[in-house]
Amino acid sequence: MKHWFSDGAFRAILRNASYLGSGKLGGALLSLVALACAGHALTPALFGTLAVVQAYASGVSALVKFQTWQFIVRFGAPALVRKDVAQFEDATSFSFGLDLASGVVGLVAGMALLPFLARWVGIDGKDLYLALLYCTLIPIMTAATPTGILRTLDRFDHIAIQQLVTPLLTAVGSIIAYVGGLGFSAFVITWYVAELVGDLLLWFFAARELRRRGIRHALRPGLFAPARRIKGAWDFVWTTNIAHSIWSAWGPLSNVIVGGMLSPAAAGLFKIASTFFESAGKPANFLEKSFYPEIMRLDPTSKQPWQLAIRTGLLAGGMGLVMLLVVMVGGKPLISLVFGQRYLEAFGLLQIMAVSLVFSTASFPLESLLYMAGRQRAALVAEGLAALAYGVVLVFLIHWFGLTGAGIAYVGGMVMKALFTSIPTVSAYRSRASLSHHAEMAA
Repeated sequence: MKHWFSDGAFRAILRNASYLGSGKLGGALLSLVALACAGHALTPALFGTLAVVQAYASGVSALVKFQTWQFIVRFGAPALVRKDVAQFEDATSFSFGLDLASGVVGLVAGMALLPFLARWVGIDGKDLYLALLYCTLIPIMTAATPTGILRTLDRFDHIAIQQLVTPLLTAVGSIIAYVGGLGFSAFVITWYVAELVGDLLLWFFAARELRRRGIRHALRPGLFAPARRIKGAWDFVWTTNIAHSIWSAWGPLSNVIVGGMLSPAAAGLFKIASTFFESAGKPANFLEKSFYPEIMRLDPTSKQPWQLAIRTGLLAGGMGLVMLLVVMVGGKPLISLVFGQRYLEAFGLLQIMAVSLVFSTASFPLESLLYMAGRQRAALVAEGLAALAYGVVLVFLIHWFGLTGAGIAYVGGMVMKALFTSIPTVSAYRSRASLSHHAEMAA
């Protein structure tokens, strides 16, 4: 372990992960406060409807969202290393243009389909207008350009601050709605305003950092012109978009399917369990977000990035094992304290889902390694197959075992993702001698 910390890249990963962790830890606690207020103030059915409204907008944005932050890191970070500001500006311009285009598509499609899907997913006619209002957040939810800029410029501290703002506003507004007895609409509006302000803050931080560094044309949206100047731009964004759009929609669409096949109340229980599960997996998420920018600066033909992946994967897996034990011991009293006795059914579901923590945390470096090795299409196939298999298993197991089946399917999906992604990763490692170094570094 002492030798691990002699690696500057490993130390940078831990430093940036600590920034993200400081923001997310507080954000997770504040999110639980908001959920607790909603759980106590609303009936289980209305609480489930609130979860479905939020999940629908998040799911649509995830489906249409391009992973522009990865594009900026992939092409912008090496450009800044060699002081090629023009290519960095092309990368951010192209990403901004994609964010705008996908946001408009998501907004139109989401609002057009919602009236036809509302009854199926458990949204009553009287709540439809609030759900449509929430859909107007889709364009800003799809935008990943400011996150990519801040990660490339190594300003993870700004991202940590933003990660506190949205849940803080959500918690404060939810407390006011609960104490004041303002009802369901107040919770929807509170969550809406908090999401809007938090996302706009990211844009403010990104613009200010660019101005501080004298980079003046990075936020001019474009598509075809900057793409022509960056080799492989369209191939990268389409491949990563399809892979991540499928996988990012995992949680929100799972909530929608559970609500549609069982009930809004069941969707609320699934939301509680998945929120605890995601909170338990946050330490590995912090490592993942700081791991990707560092690894993209390394040579894939050397052993360094692969060794770095093993070290961070083992560290994350250890964290996952610890969090699994914490969930098993403290999950039930925490749910009872935060949400009340009527939501204790979520603990049984959480116990099932928590089994997959070790698999999901330890395997996080695999996708980044494939991108580093230029195997993004292999990552797409692996994650697409895992998500498709999960969707099929989810529907069948819910039909057979109800809410318990949803938890079992969740575990199966996580295991399949790790397994399917590890196969091309091992292949890439064995053939690493034939991999070419990043084109940007060779320029």
